Amino acid sequence: MHEGRVYLITGVTGMVGRYLAESLRKEGASVRALVRQPAQSPWLAALGVECIQGDLEDAQAIAKATSGVTHVVHTAAKVGDWGPVEEYRKVNVEGLRRLLEGCKGGNILRFVHLSSLGVYEAKDHNQTDETVAPPAKHMDGYTQSKVESEKLALESARALNIPVTVIRPGFIYGPHDRTVVPNLVSKIKSGDFKYLGSGQQALNCIFVGNLVQGIRLALESPKAVGEIFNLTDGEKVSKRRFVETLCEKLKIKAPGHFGVPMPVARIMAGVGEGLYRLVGAKNPPLLTKAKLKFLGLNLDFSIEKAKRVLGYQPEFGFDQAMGQTVDWFASVK
Repeated sequence: MHEGRVYLITGVTGMVGRYLAESLRKEGASVRALVRQPAQSPWLAALGVECIQGDLEDAQAIAKATSGVTHVVHTAAKVGDWGPVEEYRKVNVEGLRRLLEGCKGGNILRFVHLSSLGVYEAKDHNQTDETVAPPAKHMDGYTQSKVESEKLALESARALNIPVTVIRPGFIYGPHDRTVVPNLVSKIKSGDFKYLGSGQQALNCIFVGNLVQGIRLALESPKAVGEIFNLTDGEKVSKRRFVETLCEKLKIKAPGHFGVPMPVARIMAGVGEGLYRLVGAKNPPLLTKAKLKFLGLNLDFSIEKAKRVLGYQPEFGFDQAMGQTVDWFASVK
């Protein structure tokens, strides 16, 4: 299956990139990675991943990394919900542009670009699918840059003759997550975590193993070229279920049932952002509009297109996925 192929993964030291690299290497695939400081991730060498030192601002490193590559999975991104949009564009748009330019004229058989379900409008969603166009303008730099990067990827694909597929994953969780779940657990333990509204709103979550399954299907399917796919676990999971399952498996006390009313949360986010921007704060307020979108809205998206076109059937159910997530988290504390 992998004969004659060379896979380039950006963002390989992150959760998704690492899981994908491990998956491919288990099958003997040739995997290359663009890494700022390879010495800080000795597991890459142990896994047999070829490391090219550099980042998405280094055109020479990109040229070296893309030489002879047949498949690219671009997971690297600047994430967050605060800061100037230009800082996000620098990595998420201009970095992508340099990577695509580096692939020009090569033998690229598939280029998978990871975007986000966050590109959709900040409102309640009920089985929203890919026929719904994201708005051109967004409230935060990360989401804005992701919308622009999707457009760039698909336009450049046509101009540079690169077969691109865009994947929009939801909230990613799983082993090797060193930020999101650890921070969530810390807030729960300290009593700082509060639901926004009832907590029964849908969470658009996806286990990293299911996401990598979807990515690998996109790498293979001829029908995936030029297409965008929503990806989630395909299981209805509320914010409350996610948090309470996490607490149950970690044997920690779950947050109380009373959340911050949504009208109050909207005022807090608006006032907080306004004041913090007025003083030029580098760190975000306690509640941002992006957090309000993530925690307060019903985020239910259709994955029927991925099922129909790619044959995507999530391998891991929510309870099994959370079990693996918690087992890994407990092992590294």
